[in-house]
Amino acid sequence: MDINYELYKVFYYVATSLSFSEASKKLYISQSAVSQSIKTLEKKLEQPLFIRSTKKVRLTPAGEVLLKHIEPAMNLIARGENQILEANTFGLGQLRIGASDTICRYFLVPYLQKFHRKFPNVPIKVTNATSLGCVELLEQGKVDVIVTNVPNIRLNQSYVQKRVCAFTDVFIANPAYFDLKDQVISLKDLTRYPLLMLDQKSTTSEFLHNLFLQHQLELIPEIELSSNDLLIDLARIGLGIACIPDYCLQKKSEDLFVLTLTEQIPKRSLAVSTNPNLPASASTTEFLELLPELS
Repeated sequence: MDINYELYKVFYYVATSLSFSEASKKLYISQSAVSQSIKTLEKKLEQPLFIRSTKKVRLTPAGEVLLKHIEPAMNLIARGENQILEANTFGLGQLRIGASDTICRYFLVPYLQKFHRKFPNVPIKVTNATSLGCVELLEQGKVDVIVTNVPNIRLNQSYVQKRVCAFTDVFIANPAYFDLKDQVISLKDLTRYPLLMLDQKSTTSEFLHNLFLQHQLELIPEIELSSNDLLIDLARIGLGIACIPDYCLQKKSEDLFVLTLTEQIPKRSLAVSTNPNLPASASTTEFLELLPELS
């Protein structure tokens, strides 16, 4: 089917903004031209792509399917343009990384510093998302490399370049509120206490729920948050027992201790991944070389 790229471009801007007027502003064309382009595309595809009303615009099921394919293509084109333009200016293209705020803070910062010292003129863009969300960013071409927790059900194993860090999830508490410092406690006993953990959109939540299920236990958190740092703060003031990666406890603290468990919690890893279906930029290649690899 011979469809002009400009029609797909107009569709992308309307679909991502859900506004004909916003799309016209971004494309620097009239709103009537936007509307006519969408009508032409719908006619060629023989499918309505938008549900129009006086107050808002919504995608039809066909429109949602088309957007899933158009968005990565638009990002890939923009990525190629940026790499060419930036390579002419800096010698390397922009480095675009996806990672959670925890991984950025506790793992990535020293490697970003090394890269910046080596290539001070190369711009670095870091996009924060959960480990699950980072996979989507990589597939859509919005980032070049991601660092995520594994196992990760959304991560295609062919994407994994190397595992860069092993860690264990630990339960921490304030001894002033929980007299468990010199005790060995089972997971079953742990369910009797208020538990603080990351929300259900995280790989950590999925991992912990599966762990408890393997021991025929139901995990019902008292509080679910999107930040490990907040979990540490709430554990410190005695609101409950928090579960965090052990690398978040970089300094010993008198008001927090790690619980000793009867069961052994399996180790997890941090993995760095790229999309093999997309050409790797020179900056991505250089950054990967700076990262360690688990033996």
